[in-house]
Amino acid sequence: MEFNKEFDASGLACPLPIVKTKKALADMTSGQVLRVISTDPGSVCDMAAFAEQTGNDPAEQGSENSKYVLSKKSLT
Repeated sequence: MEFNKEFDASGLACPLPIVKTKKALADMTSGQVLRVISTDPGSVCDMAAFAEQTGNDPAEQGSENSKYVLSKKSLT
């Protein structure tokens, strides 16, 4: 999946990955994709809940080199 912006939240613990993801999405236009990289295992569930609450599409998730990679499509 192609993305418009990337945010590396590696080393950050809850709630910082969500707080900073929200800030990164704020300056994106509808339809753009944000790629988030995190080392916090709880971020996968947190991002899914965040997407549902905010109306942003949890486009894709997986892992690379012990890091969680999540892509979110901005709808707001």
